[in-house]
Amino acid sequence: MSEVSDPFREMSEGAKHFVDGISIITCLGALVQILPSIAAVLTILWTGIRIYETETVQRLMQRMKGGAE
Repeated sequence: MSEVSDPFREMSEGAKHFVDGISIITCLGALVQILPSIAAVLTILWTGIRIYETETVQRLMQRMKGGAE
């Protein structure tokens, strides 16, 4: 049975750092594509929370619950 060699064991440290750099750049590139969508969702959630906290909405919620003053 032949032994499978580990290609990373034979790589120089400089080559390993180069591959690590490519990996980081690829990861950041993927995040850049995803982050605008995440930011949009979080912005919508935050705006909804802020609207829910307004006095007007809170009064409407009290009226809907039957606790009109």
